[in-house]
Amino acid sequence: MTWETSWGDPLADYLGHFAGLIGDRRTGVTFSEVVKGIIGAGSLVCERIAAHSPLLATMRKGSQRVIRLAKGESTKRSQLDAASLTEKLRARGLAQLAESPTDELWLMFDGSDLRKPYAEMMPDLMQVKDLDGSLVPGYRTLNVLGVTPQRRGILYHRLFSSHEADFISEPIEVQHALVTVHQAIQAVQSWRSVTWIMDRGLDDVAVWRTIWEQEQQLVCRVQHRERVLAYQTPDGAWRNGDVAQAVGGMQLWTTAQTEMVTTRGRQVRPKAQRVTAAIRACPVRLTYDGNVRREGVAEWRQKDLWLVEVRLLGTPLEPWLLITDWPVTDAERALHIFRMYRQRWAVEDSFKFTKDCLGWEDVQVLDLTAIRTLVALAWVAAGFLYELGVTLEWPEVRLLAKLGGWEERHDRPPGKIVLTRGLQRLFDMLTTEALLASHIKQHGALPPRIAALLQGWSPSDL
Repeated sequence: MTWETSWGDPLADYLGHFAGLIGDRRTGVTFSEVVKGIIGAGSLVCERIAAHSPLLATMRKGSQRVIRLAKGESTKRSQLDAASLTEKLRARGLAQLAESPTDELWLMFDGSDLRKPYAEMMPDLMQVKDLDGSLVPGYRTLNVLGVTPQRRGILYHRLFSSHEADFISEPIEVQHALVTVHQAIQAVQSWRSVTWIMDRGLDDVAVWRTIWEQEQQLVCRVQHRERVLAYQTPDGAWRNGDVAQAVGGMQLWTTAQTEMVTTRGRQVRPKAQRVTAAIRACPVRLTYDGNVRREGVAEWRQKDLWLVEVRLLGTPLEPWLLITDWPVTDAERALHIFRMYRQRWAVEDSFKFTKDCLGWEDVQVLDLTAIRTLVALAWVAAGFLYELGVTLEWPEVRLLAKLGGWEERHDRPPGKIVLTRGLQRLFDMLTTEALLASHIKQHGALPPRIAALLQGWSPSDL
């Protein structure tokens, strides 16, 4: 069997959305093979990408085609740079999200580091935090994932370094992400409400100000407990203080059951288990300068917000302290905020999946444009994998899942990692078949002991 691309092939169908960026057939073939190679290899090392591509693996210098595409040297009539790929991903993501029957869109905004602790020669390396908090060489990325009940779409990605010649500041990068995604959403206009859900790194009034000016809403985990604001006590009185003081005046609204990876009681190792979340909240008022971190005289504004605490009972996990402009006036609304931020934890797994299963941090080229392009291509591959369980029929999903080592359970459908493993095994089979066929074409037959090991099987048997 050979890999025959047709528009009935789900990967070819997906990659067809990038056809407008491709100026010639050779580049189109290389682009398709690189995406297959990234999925098959789970890596951004060019040699590994080529080795796991059914076509590039049979070429003498297949990895050079990967490198030339990433650097833009073989794509003079094409636009396969990181910005163009991301723009297509955004359009594809919004189209997928608009198909979901909901009037509410959640935007998971994440700043993620690409760490290269042992790199010395890669260009424009900056200092980023390792998992233990120590500083290591690497790059920063900003990513936005759109989420509805049945869909996920990649809406923004940018890799940058503070050591680039044209770098201004990270807050400027954040503002660009906010505005770019907003403008793209405006063109679709499919949702009644849009909520940005953010971690502590985006506890920033300048970020919130832009979201509110775009007439969107937010849920953000609090980092600055010293932030000055007014808060309402349970007896209805308003007092001036800070976030830490406001926590003492919260009202318990409800409890909820959720599954978390943690320890309880005397457990030594964390595991996925049911825990109870107690959700408390109180109203607060924030006074802020509408022109913070931009030109213009101070323009003082006041915003009614709610401070929400989620305490995971019986676990050592730190409580979630959240701030939101969604009113939290009853148990149902408190539960809604909890579900929003809980979904962010699930999306963290998506970012981890992209970094781990597609080998973000393996990238090794000595050209920043090529680094950006390869990481963007990893997001192209991730976009296909995000859609895989939605666009395929159940028998197809089940077969891929079984190839990925899934044991069928009615209460636990296969996830992206399992489906990716299954797809990798398919691509490995195609690559193996292509290499064996190439050897037979050159030498007339397989070496006797290899043929014996295969028990008479040959590529033509598929």
